[in-house]
Amino acid sequence: MPAKKKDKVELRYYDIPQKEGVLALTGEEWIREYGEGVDYLHFHNLMEIGICRDGTGDLVLDKDVERFGPGMISAIPRNYPHTTNSDRGTLSCWEYLFLDPGTLLREHFGENIVTRRRFLDLLGRDAVFGSFDEYPVLARVADLILNEMKTKADFYVDRVRGLLMTLLFEIARIMKTSDEPEVTIRTGVGQIQEALKYVDRHYAEPIRIETLARECHISETHFRRLFSEYIDMTPIEYLNMVRVLRACEMLRSSNESMSSVALNCGFSTVSTFDRNFKQVIGVTPYQWKKDPKNYESRLLEVNVSVQKGW
Repeated sequence: MPAKKKDKVELRYYDIPQKEGVLALTGEEWIREYGEGVDYLHFHNLMEIGICRDGTGDLVLDKDVERFGPGMISAIPRNYPHTTNSDRGTLSCWEYLFLDPGTLLREHFGENIVTRRRFLDLLGRDAVFGSFDEYPVLARVADLILNEMKTKADFYVDRVRGLLMTLLFEIARIMKTSDEPEVTIRTGVGQIQEALKYVDRHYAEPIRIETLARECHISETHFRRLFSEYIDMTPIEYLNMVRVLRACEMLRSSNESMSSVALNCGFSTVSTFDRNFKQVIGVTPYQWKKDPKNYESRLLEVNVSVQKGW
C-alpha cells in the first residue's frame, strides 16, 4: 500500500504599494478555475478580503468547508490556512484586497500599543464568510475600496485609507459581537496555526521553540515534527524568514540604520542579520536596499512552500 501523502501548507506573500496602503487584485486574470491542480492549503502575510462575483465552489477555511457563490464575501486573517476551489470544470471570478492591519492600526492609533493589540487580537480571531445580506456594511465598504482602486480618481489614496480603517473596525465589530469561539481540538495544519500567529506578533522578540509548542498545546518534539511536515522548513528557519521579510519591508519604506532594522526585526547583531538575510535572499541587506526590485524574486528560492502571491 503506498504511503499516505503528507499534508502541506504554503506561504503566499504580497507586497503592498507604499503609497496606496492596499493591494487590489481585479480583472480578467481572476476569472479562473480556482484550485485546479492544487491539493493543499495556503496562508498569507496579509489580511485577505475576497468578493465572489461569479461562479460556485468551496472555500476551505482550515478544516471547515463553505460553499461560495456570487454575492459572497470573505475576510481572512493573515496566517490563516485556507484555499478556494471552483466546482470542477467551471470558472469563478473573485476580486481581492490585501492589507496589513498592523501598519494601518499603528498609523491610526500611534503609540497606543494596548488599543492596537486589542484590535489585532479581534481581527485575527477567525475568518468571516457569508453573503452580502449577512454582512452589508463589510461588503459595501470593500466594494467602495475596489472601485476606488480601479478608477483611481482624485484623492483616491486618502479616501482608500479612510475606508480601510472603516473596514477594519467593521471586522472587529463582527468579531466582538459574535459568540466566543468554541474550544476545539485542532487537526491537520490547524495544530500549528497558533505558532504562526505568535511568530507574526512577536518576531522582534527572542522566541523559543518550546514557547511556540506551548502556544499549540503540544510537546516540543511533536511540534517540531509537525511544523517541518506542513511548512517544509524548521521553526527556526521559518522565524528567520519572517524576520527577513519584515526587514525587507522596513528597508524599502524607511531610512533606518542597518543596526536599527536588525534590532527591530529580532536580530541581536548586525552580523547575525547579515548572515540570515543572505541565507534567505541570496544577497546582503546593503545590496538588496540598493535596488530591491532586482532581488525580490530571490524569495521564491527560499523553499517550495513559499510563493509570490498566486
